[in-house]
Amino acid sequence: MYKHAPLCILALIASQALAETTVPDYSDNRSSAADVVRSLYNAINRHEYLRGWSYYRPDSAPEYRSFADGYGDTDQVALRVGTVTSDGAAGSIHSQVPVALRATSMNGTVAVYEGCYFLTQVLPAIQETPPFRPIMIDVGHLKKTAKTFAKAMGTCD
Repeated sequence: MYKHAPLCILALIASQALAETTVPDYSDNRSSAADVVRSLYNAINRHEYLRGWSYYRPDSAPEYRSFADGYGDTDQVALRVGTVTSDGAAGSIHSQVPVALRATSMNGTVAVYEGCYFLTQVLPAIQETPPFRPIMIDVGHLKKTAKTFAKAMGTCD
């Protein structure tokens, strides 16, 4: 009668563990500079490092292996985006996205970072030859801070 009880208990424990580890829904939104940064961290939270790396401009992207390895011990990242500033020049829009991050490692250690991402969008109307170039990250600068996540926010100087 209870021949399969141990298997049922193991299945219940496994399903409970999976329920506690929630993977965020996939989000790949390149509609604004802030959305690109949010998509970057969505990829990191889903451990999709190649997708995260792809938000960088090819000629300024960090080396892929060091990028992926740098997040290898990261379990989750909470992101806050500050006020985005943008200006146009010669067919491009350059944006600065201040951020604050709370990174939780696989062992539960928490660190807070603040910084800024610089992004460029070549105006779609002037792009005439493939490949189409969406909004891309030129560079990001982050530094660890002793501030709480609620008080941290990067500046884009």
